[in-house]
Formats: sequence, structure tokens, C-alpha cells
Amino acid sequence: MFNYQIIIEYLGTNFVGWQIQKNGTSIQSTVQKVLSKALKKKIKINGSGRTDAGVHAKGQSANFLCSQEIKDKFKFLNTVNFFLKTKSISILKIKKKNINFHARHCVKKKIYKYIILNRSTTSPLYENRSWLVKKKLDFQKMKKGIKFFLGTHNFSSMRASTCTAKSPIKTITKVVIKKKKDKITILFESKSFLQKQVRSMVGCLKYVGENKWKPEKIKSIIRLKKRMLCAPPAPPEGLYLERVFY
Repeated sequence: MFNYQIIIEYLGTNFVGWQIQKNGTSIQSTVQKVLSKALKKKIKINGSGRTDAGVHAKGQSANFLCSQEIKDKFKFLNTVNFFLKTKSISILKIKKKNINFHARHCVKKKIYKYIILNRSTTSPLYENRSWLVKKKLDFQKMKKGIKFFLGTHNFSSMRASTCTAKSPIKTITKVVIKKKKDKITILFESKSFLQKQVRSMVGCLKYVGENKWKPEKIKSIIRLKKRMLCAPPAPPEGLYLERVFY
């Protein structure tokens, strides 16, 4: 038996999310079908984690077991990407791994990126790929707000009601916010995140940027552990799973 890791890039706009669901097409099911077709065997893939409907990925990681060795990886990638080219999905890399490697269980850290387009007009280039915020945001205040997410906290106030994580306690190891012209990019690094946690953190930073909240309010929102006190989560279209580390 052979174990392969694949790195996947996708636009999540037309999918119900990563995970297979009854109510629509998922990225996982689409990739599984194509791999099964290429290998002429039923293939099941394990993802590094779920991404919600509308969320994108530059570097989603997955693995699958296969009874046959894939000797010509270049040819294999060409074949699967030919079938995926109309689906807004691309498999960037394939790598043979140790039989014990698991895309989710072996994760050491993940980086998510969120893009805010802060301008008064829409962008055809960033449509469904960023959050258009027309009100001018105070970038310096947002920059002050990011430090309150750092460290180990109970993030109950920033988790979805449908979140199935056993514990709300997560450790945020890094947050970076950058601005270039009218584009604000925020990077979050952690071993794992709660459902809608990143989007909730971005929603809080938007409130700070709009001067609805002082930066310090984020600290009290986390401390009080009540979802109703949190800012509304940012929409999914600005969120990208950037990279998974092992």
C-alpha cells in the first residue's frame, strides 16, 4: 500500500465547502471522483481540515492510500488536472509519504489569510475573492487590535454554534496585518482553528477599524466567552487556507 500527499488549490465559491455533504457539491467529493477515475480504483482522501462554503485554498493538504505506485507524477498531475480544469480546482503537488502520515492528524500549524478590499467601488478582479468594505477603516487601530488574539485563550465567543471541536481553547501563535493601497491582508497562524474563528476575528478587527470598538474591546470579548457579544463574522469569500505545515 502506498500513501500519497497532495496539495490542492481551489476557489470555494461554487462549493458547499471541503467536506462531503448531502446538500451540494464539495471539494472533497470532486477530487475523490477524479482521483478514482485516474487510478481506476475507489479513492478516499483525508483533508487537513474543513473549509466552509465559499472559502478558498492556496495550499489545502490531503492524503490518500493507493494499492498501486504512481511512478510518473508529472503525467498523473496532468491527467487529474485535465479533469479538474472546469471545476476551479487544481492539484499542485503529489508526494509519496510514510504509511503513517495523515493530512489532519499530523498537522503542526496552519496559516489562514483574509483579504479586505477597503474602497468605495467594487472590483471585478476581487469579486468573490475578498470582502469589499466601503467605509474607510483605521488601519493603525486594527494593527493595535491583533495582539489581543495572540496566545492561548478560550475562544467560545468566536466559534460557530455548529462547531464540533471538543475544546474551545486554541493557541494563536502569530497574527500579521498588512496594507497595500486599498487592500488589507491579515494572516493568522495556529495548529488548528474553531469553525468560523478566523472570520469572527476579522469581523472584530473591522469593528475596530470602523471605530465602533476600541482595540482593547477584543480582550473583553474573548474573556466573556459569549458568542452574542462578538462582531458578526466576516464573509467566507475573503478567506484562504494559505498553507499547512507538518
